Amino acid sequence: MSAIRQYDRMIPLSWTPVGPDAAVVGPDERLSWPRTIGIGAQHVVAMFGATFLVPVLTGFPPATTLLFSGVGTIVFLLITGNRLPSYLGSSFSVIAPVTAAVAAHGTGSALGGLIAVGLLLILVGAVVHLVGTRWLDATLPPVVTGAIVALIGFNLAPAAKHNFEKGPVVGVVTLVLLVAALAFFRGIIGRLAIFLAVVIGYLLALALGDVDTTAIAAAPWIGLPEFHGPSFSLAVLPMFLPAVIALIAENIGHVKSVGQMTGKDLDPLMGRALAADGVATVLAGAGGGSATTTYAENIGVMAATRIYSTAAYWVAAAVAVALSLCPKVGAAISAIPPGVLGGATIVLYGLVGILGVRIWLTNHVDFSQSVNQMTAAIPLIIGIADFTWQAGPLTFTGIALGSVAALVIYHGMRGLTAIRGGTRYPAQTSST
Repeated sequence: MSAIRQYDRMIPLSWTPVGPDAAVVGPDERLSWPRTIGIGAQHVVAMFGATFLVPVLTGFPPATTLLFSGVGTIVFLLITGNRLPSYLGSSFSVIAPVTAAVAAHGTGSALGGLIAVGLLLILVGAVVHLVGTRWLDATLPPVVTGAIVALIGFNLAPAAKHNFEKGPVVGVVTLVLLVAALAFFRGIIGRLAIFLAVVIGYLLALALGDVDTTAIAAAPWIGLPEFHGPSFSLAVLPMFLPAVIALIAENIGHVKSVGQMTGKDLDPLMGRALAADGVATVLAGAGGGSATTTYAENIGVMAATRIYSTAAYWVAAAVAVALSLCPKVGAAISAIPPGVLGGATIVLYGLVGILGVRIWLTNHVDFSQSVNQMTAAIPLIIGIADFTWQAGPLTFTGIALGSVAALVIYHGMRGLTAIRGGTRYPAQTSST
């Protein structure tokens, strides 16, 4: 409890200056302001490729999403006491439910679903802050979390195929360049593979005449983003519940990763991080942006530079907000042709699915046990095939049904074994 009380004391927005020869720059330290601004801009470039793809794929205004990613990052830094370096970019876990909600009930209902996701994250964060994460480990063991994250990614495969088929030439070029950049380049360049591949694919599409530049030319250089208000429909809420589980896993993994890199015990900030992401998502949903999450791309920048200063993230947030006030940037992003998106999302959606597999591997899930086999196998088929079930006004999609199946199968099989009096399926908790 003393550690929690220590973290409860907010610190001022100040950093200890260190020289450029410092081997490591901690969260409460900074380089000179010119160097810090450069690192902050680098964080913007790192997150940009993935962040702008989400609004393009869901039909949300890119500039609005960019604005709320910057605002959300500021909120995150404030709520975590300026101690946890992180950038809040667009979450891929909400693409499927947002797309389905928009198609069935309009954009407002999707934004209402995002607000529900944010409120639930705030609630989970408050409970974690008070009692710790042990209850999460028991409710969402690695085999369940991995299955849900995996089926979210694999469920999006048809969307990647749909975009790819609209521009197969630039799609292939974008895909090949992305893979080649990941294989050939290391460090920062490798981390920017998505951004670089999309930019080159975009330029190729321009050369081929596949980009409509009318909206770009007509857009002003300075202006406010496009805002949309939410509406609330009970029918869409089940679609969004699995995204909460994915966001919880992402945030916990981020805190653990940063703690390992900095050598600091950041677990007392776990609840705050979850709640902060929830607040940022609520704000985004209220104004027309996309759900936010802590970004692995920016963890990669920190790992490559060994600069963990939160000052750089304040700079990154300010740059993102400034870019959002340029409608021409938003118009250019919206004009990305489907073929480029198809090439990029083949990789990105696949990586979301593989992230679930990684959760299994990292936590040494034993697939010789039938409870783990069933918990993974059945939900994956439900999610990939996109089973649907209509229950009155509620529509349960493959992601929602698969997530429920993972929880019911795991806890049901363990419960039946306990009733029988056996110990065949030992409980497994999450590791880093």
